[in-house]
Amino acid sequence: MHRRRLPSLIAVRAFEAFSRSGSIRSAGDELAVSHTVISRHIQNLEDTVSTRLVKRFGRGLQLTREGERFAAKAKRALDLIADACSELSHGSGDALHVCCMAGLASYKLLARLPDLEAALNGRELILQPTASRPDFEKDEADAEIIYLEDPVQEEGLRSELFARPRILAVASPILVSRFPNVSEPQGIVDMPLLHERSSDQWENWLLAIGVTDIPHLTGPRLWHGHFTMEAAKLGQGVALVSDLVANDAIARGELVEVIPGVSTQLGGYYFVAPERMWNDPAVATVRRWLISTLR
Repeated sequence: MHRRRLPSLIAVRAFEAFSRSGSIRSAGDELAVSHTVISRHIQNLEDTVSTRLVKRFGRGLQLTREGERFAAKAKRALDLIADACSELSHGSGDALHVCCMAGLASYKLLARLPDLEAALNGRELILQPTASRPDFEKDEADAEIIYLEDPVQEEGLRSELFARPRILAVASPILVSRFPNVSEPQGIVDMPLLHERSSDQWENWLLAIGVTDIPHLTGPRLWHGHFTMEAAKLGQGVALVSDLVANDAIARGELVEVIPGVSTQLGGYYFVAPERMWNDPAVATVRRWLISTLR
């Protein structure tokens, strides 16, 4: 049997971390060792393979042509190892962990949860409402469902748009009745507004529908879209919501559009997962289910 010629895995990790960061010191920070240790590992790796992988460039180092080829293959190999470890800790009998925006989870997914569970064919599902994005490098989730203005551009992640909703200005019927003269978009700025983290969303929405004279916008900041929607139902102000989330409340008469027909698109709902998990059967099932159910 042919015996594999393998270098030290520690040395390969050190070299691969340097190849990604471009800095000995950054690679050391990532692996929690000193920069001198990283340099020693790279030297040992070069001795093992009898090839120069890095060369001096100014006051630092850069990859040689051979180093670039080796770095690309080393990254794929380490990704395969990470994938194998992930399969062991998230095997077919374990739960699929999906992070999701709380509003979308509450208003659209919970009622359809039995259908999604049936599609997963017995695979347990953890649907975690969250306001912050998971760290996939730390295995905090297998996938996420998030509202973004643009597709994810992060290395190692893939994203797919499954819904691009209209963004509406909504309020309770009682509140709207208190402002009978608001019939044009400009008039909305005179109503009490409900914000998420900042006034940016309102400013972007107003600009998108043609309002250019935007004063300083005031009103409570509630951080989460589902909070602003609930506050709007209680008559506390006007909220910006996606029609995907708000349509049921509008149909029940709990909310009305402040100016019917005035809306715009500011982004979309995306399904995001690590590249290495993208074609995992359970992850792919959730992705296809979202597209067929909510697009």
